[in-house]
Amino acid sequence: MAKDVVYTNGVIAAKESYLLGGKIFKLCEASAEEAFHSLTENGFGKGAEAKSFREYEKLIVADNADLDEFIRIYAPSDAEKAYFLAPRDFHNAKAAVKALYSGGDLKAMLAPDGLVHAEEIVGCVKENDFSPLYNELREACVNAVELFSKSQEEQTAVSGAEVGLIFENAKYKYLLKACARNRFLKKLLVSKIDMTNILTVFRSQTAEYALNNAISGGKLKEEKLKLLFSENVEKAENSLNGTPYEEFLKLCFDAKNNALPLAKAELKLDNAETDALEKKKYELKNKEPFLYYVLRRRAENSNIRIIFVCLSAGMEEAAIKSRLRAV
Repeated sequence: MAKDVVYTNGVIAAKESYLLGGKIFKLCEASAEEAFHSLTENGFGKGAEAKSFREYEKLIVADNADLDEFIRIYAPSDAEKAYFLAPRDFHNAKAAVKALYSGGDLKAMLAPDGLVHAEEIVGCVKENDFSPLYNELREACVNAVELFSKSQEEQTAVSGAEVGLIFENAKYKYLLKACARNRFLKKLLVSKIDMTNILTVFRSQTAEYALNNAISGGKLKEEKLKLLFSENVEKAENSLNGTPYEEFLKLCFDAKNNALPLAKAELKLDNAETDALEKKKYELKNKEPFLYYVLRRRAENSNIRIIFVCLSAGMEEAAIKSRLRAV
């Protein structure tokens, strides 16, 4: 059932005062212990029992759990709820399948509950009965299990990329369907698919490998992605001019030409959602304030994790700030 967005936006207006905003940069300038005390004194972590900065993850887990509850209660429609929570289902299913068939610490691999309880997904994998799951999640589990079963029969290895692609394709197939009537979310999903596929090109040695590992559902077709492998460097670098990915492609080529990691392009992909809303933050309407609030809060929690990891490693302030997601 759709929620009253006027009421929800009122709730958000009250909660926004607790966002860190520009204070996040102050944490980069402090010691790990000082940053920890600053957060706890401001109520971050919703009373989680963390005694020192070494337990910062407890604060983040508690705040993310509080945000998940907010999403479940106040999501304007099923589209927003699916957009924010369903990816966890596909992550947890992938983790359960990989743990059962190739080993690993399942508990450490699981994410918090999405639309389906993580324990229910694990139970389905253990029982090899996926009937309780929704279509796309069920199909992904079946396909992944078949892949492992075939590899056992043929005594071949299954790569993490193969398993990952099954669940990524299924995830976006589900999300595109769930968000079909939400123009903004659908556009975001298509953009994320296209940018992910561009990154796959730059991580691949051949066009064949890149295309075989591309996610379905984007606007960039095979012909466009193949152009990025062109021996004509100028043609490749300018192949997406006039598209929304012109700047993104430049970041990728800058990294490639200077033998650098794709960190800046990856950060731009991470920031795609908040960037899209930031451009019109003073004109948000209807369901957009909900999206903007959830995205900013998730970005802040990601930044807090980055800050504590970097502070614990003794990194310089400027280096830490360069790694932060947009808020």
